[in-house]
Amino acid sequence: MFHVVLYQPEIPPNTGNIIRLCANTGSDLHLIHPLGFVLDDKKLRRAGLDYREWAAVREHVSLDAFRKDVNPARLWGVSTRGTTVYAAARFEAGDAFLFGPETRGLPDAVLGELGEAAVLRLPMASHSRSLNLSNTVAVLVYEAWRQQGFQGSAD
Repeated sequence: MFHVVLYQPEIPPNTGNIIRLCANTGSDLHLIHPLGFVLDDKKLRRAGLDYREWAAVREHVSLDAFRKDVNPARLWGVSTRGTTVYAAARFEAGDAFLFGPETRGLPDAVLGELGEAAVLRLPMASHSRSLNLSNTVAVLVYEAWRQQGFQGSAD
């Protein structure tokens, strides 16, 4: 349905939570190297529980390799520097959502390649810096899935 793309993720429990989210929403997870952990990390396994076997997880050596291998319908960046609120976007099956590393977000060069119209943000209180990565992914994926009528859900 959707592609969740983690660009150089750093924190194993976040990725474990996202593996579980992808397994439960039918989304594919793509990890762009370098990773800040190894995939068999105990913290990653604990957060992902037994969902790893139910999630489609692929690794890519670079963002360009991901684009070449997957060729997503559209690639949306997600950043605190985005100007478009995520709820204003209209998502389609096959869209990919690109999230940056927890400590620094997506690089300016990547944001520039995507273009301002393709960089989304989640609103936050004015004194806030950022949301937790796995929470941000969950909000965006569920909004995109809601727009598709929760296609493929058990309900």
